[in-house]
Amino acid sequence: MQGSILAIASIISRIVGLIYRIPLTATIGKAGNNYYGTAYEVYNIILLISSYSIPLAVSKLVSARIAKGHVKDAYKVLRGALIFAIISGTSASLIVYFGAEFFTEVLKTPLAAIALKVLSPTLLIVAILGVFRGFFQGLGTMIPSAISQICEQIINAIVSIIAAIIMVRYGHKIGAVLANEDEYAAAFGAAGGTLGTATGALFGLLFVLFIYFAFRKSFLKRVKKDKNKSKETITDIMGILVMTIVPVLLSTTVYNISSIIDNGIFKNIAHIQGYSGKEIGEWWGVFTGQYKVLTNVPISIASAMAASCVPTLTKAFHSNDNKLVQKQIGMATRFVMVIAFPCAIGMAVLGKPIMYMLFNDSDPTSYIMMWVGSISIIFYSLSTLSNGLLQGIDQLRIPVKNAIIALVAHVIVLFLLMELFRLNIYAVVIANIFYALFMCLLNSIALTKHSGAEVNIYLCYIIPLISSVIMGIVVLIIYAIFNMILCGFMSLKLSNIISTLISIIIGAIVYFVTMMLFKGLDEETLLRFPMGSKVAYYAKKMHFLR
Repeated sequence: MQGSILAIASIISRIVGLIYRIPLTATIGKAGNNYYGTAYEVYNIILLISSYSIPLAVSKLVSARIAKGHVKDAYKVLRGALIFAIISGTSASLIVYFGAEFFTEVLKTPLAAIALKVLSPTLLIVAILGVFRGFFQGLGTMIPSAISQICEQIINAIVSIIAAIIMVRYGHKIGAVLANEDEYAAAFGAAGGTLGTATGALFGLLFVLFIYFAFRKSFLKRVKKDKNKSKETITDIMGILVMTIVPVLLSTTVYNISSIIDNGIFKNIAHIQGYSGKEIGEWWGVFTGQYKVLTNVPISIASAMAASCVPTLTKAFHSNDNKLVQKQIGMATRFVMVIAFPCAIGMAVLGKPIMYMLFNDSDPTSYIMMWVGSISIIFYSLSTLSNGLLQGIDQLRIPVKNAIIALVAHVIVLFLLMELFRLNIYAVVIANIFYALFMCLLNSIALTKHSGAEVNIYLCYIIPLISSVIMGIVVLIIYAIFNMILCGFMSLKLSNIISTLISIIIGAIVYFVTMMLFKGLDEETLLRFPMGSKVAYYAKKMHFLR
């Protein structure tokens, strides 16, 4: 249930993120997406190093102490984590602000420094926000995290669009003076987009603080009632926090650092190979601002499931409840795969019309990325989930080791694809597929070894795959028929939008029916989905369930 709450919030947030990127892309263009994406990659790496692992570490430590009835120690975790977050967040913000020109120069995108400087204060805000989200997750509720996440993204969307429009105009004026009007307009527009991120994060923090202070009085009563003699000091908690954060930090950093490495390798080799700066910038803008935005929507569900599983798994693991550990792992994997497979097939089949519908982009480079790279949704979903599951059973070092091995192999593959086959941006897409697949295999082996959980291959993988392929064929036929009919009496763009939306709706119905016919969904799984009780009710009415 908690996983579903966080998954729903992630879906809503990603959809809001996808929707606002449409007008944002229209405002700042592919060149602006290049600056926006480059600034974000640097920001994300510093965020990973400074505070990304804080929510997971805090939730893990709090849940372990609450499970033993040590409420006083759980409160000490909160206080210690806040000290850590303020120190790490402030340091990270200063490094990014004063090092912006250096980072963006190395990535051959110097004008992205404007957007990166705007992003820098967000690192401190997100660090503190992460502590409170982790604290509530450790107490067993995802609701504050979920609501704050949605609110954060809505504010982000509104401010990003308005600020981008204003900053593009300002950039045109600056660019006119410096004889580079288009590039400065795109760079300042990207900075306007990143201002939304900072504002959204601040609003999210204010919301969680409001919830915390409303809840604080009752929690402090629980702290006073705790008669356990606490031997842990704040210093001890800080030490434990650091020891917990470091392995998670290394794992998430190595796991996510591939993006900035891809940026550096791709742009530098592409420049050497003679591609123009405009071509390189636009390719990377499509990759980071369109392709990754779309594929990250279903992957975020896996990330939400991983975050929500950690406190439950930690409690079950420390209680030596092996059956519950294995059940949680099996159900989480099945839940994620039921969503990942149809998303991957659907985006591959409708790659071209989706790119045209959302971004008004009919360039073959854009939709070929979707054709080639949509399978990565499955592998990234599974590897993201398995990272969290391994951390939940106290195997913190294994994801780090697996991520390093996969990253080294990924860099070698990317270099060879760029140098030997000159695949330009497609080399990045293929190398990312290889990286996620390698991580899946390594993590799955480790998870089976250390938890004893054996995932039902037929239920988790084969049935969703078969159902998704059937869905994909139907979707392709439906789109072709409707588009051919509608093109006769309306514009190509409107015809594409209507045909795509009808295809998606029919595809979802076909997938659900096929999954039910193949017994790929049972009542327990359905109840974990949004409005699952209603779906289960109608499934029984249609005799899909007994």
